[in-house]
Amino acid sequence: MATMIVVLFNLKPGVNPSDYEQWANTTDLPTVRDLASVNQFSVLRTTGLLGADAPAPYQYVELLEVNDMEKLGADVSSETMQRVAAEFQQFADNPQFILTESI
Repeated sequence: MATMIVVLFNLKPGVNPSDYEQWANTTDLPTVRDLASVNQFSVLRTTGLLGADAPAPYQYVELLEVNDMEKLGADVSSETMQRVAAEFQQFADNPQFILTESI
């Protein structure tokens, strides 16, 4: 059974959204999508709350469908993924990684 990881985050103060989005499109998305343990990976920019004028509590949402959590652990320990994770931490302010499963 696949596990979906939902990542909620805002950018750190001073980070330009276009800089983050360029990095996400050129580095994060292609690298993570190439992992054998990952079926799908998307990065979404939030646009608001349904039925409200208030902004969403998070600027970005990542959806990561993992086919094997044990394999993901091995995949993310690679030198390449360690570099990508470190770069992500330069952009994201306290990201929340939520594990989910279908019911």
